[in-house]
Amino acid sequence: MPASRFTPSPLSRRLAGISLVLALAMPLSGCGYNDFQRLDEATKASWSEVLNQYQRRADLIPNIVATVKGEANFEQETLTKVIEARAKATSIQATPELVNDPEAFNKFQQAQGELSGALSRLLVVTENYPNLKANQGFQDLRIQLEGTENRITVARNRYIESVQSYNVLARSFPTNLTAMVFSYKPKASFTVQNEAQISAPPTVDFGNK
Repeated sequence: MPASRFTPSPLSRRLAGISLVLALAMPLSGCGYNDFQRLDEATKASWSEVLNQYQRRADLIPNIVATVKGEANFEQETLTKVIEARAKATSIQATPELVNDPEAFNKFQQAQGELSGALSRLLVVTENYPNLKANQGFQDLRIQLEGTENRITVARNRYIESVQSYNVLARSFPTNLTAMVFSYKPKASFTVQNEAQISAPPTVDFGNK
């Protein structure tokens, strides 16, 4: 008699499929796959907040410039540098993918740094103009700018921390093997020459004397 052939039932095939999925999922979980997903989402969220705060600052500048322009004999070179620095910073398309391109990220960081420097010089120069110091509208804008600079610092710190966690995972064994398989590359982060710059937001002197 020919040997009988066993035909698995639909339920048996389904259970076998579930077992296979679980067998594949367990090694992925043990090699950091889920951690990569979690940290990748964290870096995206923190990067989005950085961009939001930089955009908030960029939106404040036209009003600041317009107010300063109303001051007679204000130093045009200082004002022009702020306008040019803002134009350069906003010309760079800041997308979530920017963090995966170190060269583009560095250009973005440099442009934002130049804008920070130009704004700082502008605020220092305005101290020489009593009418601006007495202008309530201008003082309100300075307060908004100070708050935005503080939020930028906080957002940058959070981004730096999230990227550090992600990059450690991407470079450590055995999770670096998972990174190689799924092409999880280290992400770009902000760099500062002075570590104190990370924790200390830019100082804005309101001239309250």
